[in-house]
Amino acid sequence: MLDRVAVLSDIHGVLPALDAVLAEPDVASADRIVLTGDIAAGPQPAEVLDRLGTLGDRAVWVNGNADRELVQLAHGGETNIPDPIAPWCAAQLRSDQVDLLARLPATARLEVTGLGPVLFCHATPRDDEEVVLVDSSLERWAEVLDGVSEPTVVCGHTHMPFSRLVDRRLVVNAGSVGMPYGSPGAHWVLLGGADGPAVQHRRTLFDAEAAADSIVATSTYSDIEEWVSYFVRNPPSDAEALTVFAPRDGRGS
Repeated sequence: MLDRVAVLSDIHGVLPALDAVLAEPDVASADRIVLTGDIAAGPQPAEVLDRLGTLGDRAVWVNGNADRELVQLAHGGETNIPDPIAPWCAAQLRSDQVDLLARLPATARLEVTGLGPVLFCHATPRDDEEVVLVDSSLERWAEVLDGVSEPTVVCGHTHMPFSRLVDRRLVVNAGSVGMPYGSPGAHWVLLGGADGPAVQHRRTLFDAEAAADSIVATSTYSDIEEWVSYFVRNPPSDAEALTVFAPRDGRGS
């Protein structure tokens, strides 16, 4: 049984955001740090993977759709990934980093104090890119969680943090460290602990302008100014993101 587990999702190759979260005392002292996918696809992919590698056995890695697609691109394949940074990103990875991403499991399971068995995934336990949202129907949640026995499921993928009950099961979305939709800062979750809430949504604030300048100065991506303008300096609101994502959760079909 683990007393404290930090969950970091959707880092998307943004090193300043990752460093800010790793410096948090509750992350530095956590028994495990679970990485729920979409780790490297962004402007500093190799650097982010190297930084996470220093966590050693404390890190629990889970595959995301963008990680899977980077492996496909690195191996000469094609994907439907919408972010144009992806082919450049795949080309930056060393062979050992591609191999690491290729080995990542789709899910992980840990026993956490105050929660019991917790299942970690990227989008849903059965699929790394399907969409479920805070306001998705109970029927949709029942569909994507069919066969799951754990009472708590922790995910990411949609970059918007939330917690909600789904027919007595707790679902937690950790939000995004590197590409938040909604309030600024790096979003993550702290699980466990005998005292206080067993699920704590956290937000680590950092200097977005300084982070953007640092990324521009170190990344060789050709459209890096446009990338940081959209994702670091002026990230979309949760309302904008929900408008885009909502049709993909099956509502109205």
